[in-house]
Formats: sequence, structure tokens, C-alpha cells
Amino acid sequence: MKKAVLLASGGLDSTTVAYGLFADGIDVFPLFFDYGQHCVETEWGRVNEVLPRDMRSPERCDISDIFKGSTSRLIKEANLWQDNVADDDLYVPYRTLLFFAAAAARAQTLGIFDVYTGFVNSNHAKEIDCTAEFMNQMDGLIDNIGPVRFTSPFRFSSKTTVVEEALRRGVPIGRTFSCQAASDFPCGACPNCVERLHALKDAAVVISKAQVD
Repeated sequence: MKKAVLLASGGLDSTTVAYGLFADGIDVFPLFFDYGQHCVETEWGRVNEVLPRDMRSPERCDISDIFKGSTSRLIKEANLWQDNVADDDLYVPYRTLLFFAAAAARAQTLGIFDVYTGFVNSNHAKEIDCTAEFMNQMDGLIDNIGPVRFTSPFRFSSKTTVVEEALRRGVPIGRTFSCQAASDFPCGACPNCVERLHALKDAAVVISKAQVD
């Protein structure tokens, strides 16, 4: 049986990838990163809840000390009643690069050479390490330093496409969590929440049209 490590966060994108891999009969090792995000316990609870029932339990990797003292609003939660949070406030320096390196190291340690992610072809938060250009550069770097290969099935897809795939796979969309600004409940206003709401609306329109046709 083919094996793969999956970067799992409890969000819609990585959870949809998990369901696709599971349907393909791949033995998935979900890897969850605690990087000190203020919503870490909510994400950890959701990732244990939303993955396919018979999939391996996620492994939690603590790298939170690296970002200790960060002023990023992904680390230091804002008071949404008082604080004005801008897109730039959500950036965590080198986070994606760190995820890739740690995942590759963990995968090769386990004797696994395929790592999957839920990265989507969008970047509403304007994070410089979530751009297509950055991902292309990462491909070149990884190809030259080791045997582990990364696959992001939705890398060239829209969030609406992800929602449509999630619906087809039976993903519990309502239990996934992707909010950047609030720890307990989705704020509905951060870039991730806005993109998610628009995608759900667009997917509903597509499905309605298909049913009429």
C-alpha cells in the first residue's frame, strides 16, 4: 500500500485532500503543526474530528518555540471588538518554508517519500510564502536536496473547486476550521473566512444550475 504524509490542519483544504487520498487507498500519516497559533487547540480538536474515520490518528508536532514573541495575529490573538487587523498582520515569517522542511524530515524519517498539502491557488491574506511563485521555487529546492516530493492537488484550483470536491467526497465541511483571526468561532471577516464564504456561495450556485439542467 502506498504511504503518504499529509499536512493536516483541520481546515477545509487539507481535509478534502485527506478524503481523496483515503478514497484512493493510500495509507495516510496526518501531521499537525503546533506553531503557537492562538487557535491551536481548536484546530487540533477539529483535525481529530474531521478526518476519515478509519484514517490514522494525526501526529502533533510542536514547533511553537520558534515563533515565541511573534506579533503576528495568527500567534497573538486580536480583540476583534477593539483591534484593526490588516492582511500584513497575519504573516508568520518563514512558516510555510518551515512546514515543508519539517514535513520532509518527518516523512523521510518514517520511510515515506510523498507529502501532500492542501495549499490552494489563492492568497487573499497576501502571505508572501503562499504565492504560486514561492511554491514553484520550493519545487526546485526540494528536487535538489532529497527524495521527498510534495504534492498539492489544489495548487492550481480555486476554493470553489475545493468546496465542490468536498461535497462530492462527503467531507464534513461545517466542522472544518480555517479562521485566522478568532480562536473559538469563525469571525467571518478574515481573508480565510471571506474566501470560504464566497466559495460556498459559488459552489451552491453551480450545484443549483446542475440540478436544473
